[in-house]
Amino acid sequence: MGRIAKCKAFILRFTVLLILTLIIDTSGVKCETNPWREVEDGLLVGEFEAQPKPSFLDAKILVVKVDPQKYSFKLLSASENGGKKMTVREWTEKYGLVAAFNAGMYQTDGTTSVGYMKNFKHINNGRLNINNAVLAFNPVDAGVPEIQIIDRECQNFEGFKGKYQSFVQSIRMVSCEQQNVWSQQPTGWSTLAIAMDKNHNVLVIFCQQPYSVHDLIEILLSLPISIYNAMYLEGGPQASLYLSTKNSTIERYGGWEGSPDSHNPLQVWWPIPNVIGIVRK
Repeated sequence: MGRIAKCKAFILRFTVLLILTLIIDTSGVKCETNPWREVEDGLLVGEFEAQPKPSFLDAKILVVKVDPQKYSFKLLSASENGGKKMTVREWTEKYGLVAAFNAGMYQTDGTTSVGYMKNFKHINNGRLNINNAVLAFNPVDAGVPEIQIIDRECQNFEGFKGKYQSFVQSIRMVSCEQQNVWSQQPTGWSTLAIAMDKNHNVLVIFCQQPYSVHDLIEILLSLPISIYNAMYLEGGPQASLYLSTKNSTIERYGGWEGSPDSHNPLQVWWPIPNVIGIVRK
């Protein structure tokens, strides 16, 4: 073989080796994808895989991220608005909301919130119970955040009573130290929750799959959503979320572990007495 032929053969072997090396080096690289889909300016939706995955098919956890600089929050209750319970879709359509979801659990009278609930001058339930989370919004002035979850273990709730117009009290899920504060339970159900992230965005969380709340919190803390603290709103078939924009409509409802509605996408919405609505500023 001549010198030129040997040189060409060497270059060919070197080129093949280089290509194979590049293939091996890049085969294990995973492309990072943005988990958020923007449905409106300042309003994003993400669907996250639960780990470990449960045995049923649709295991994704829905998270709606809301920028409170671009959206306001309204507390609407049957006790203040004619006494009629409605589905979250009906609340949304009647009051021109972008979205609506449960404003906490309610008592056996079908109207009164389990925890403290006040909206401007209207008091649905004036009694503060033992639960350690209070969602506060509609600030009186610019001296406080637009919306926050007050952790009564970390903050003095009495100091905020005159600084906001709307309050919803419920059960703490994630503390101000990003700790899971929910005891383990043997059963599970669908869960609706609200959280704040570390950038002061609101996260509305809906998990249709019937995890125990303790296990769901562990999953949420592992997700790339930067949770700061979180509050439970509702569970089981009453848990409801409706969002409607020009480009997207989302409907979610819940169920109990082992019940047909726990992962069945076809079921009648429950009329509920108290909702939190999202409106454009």
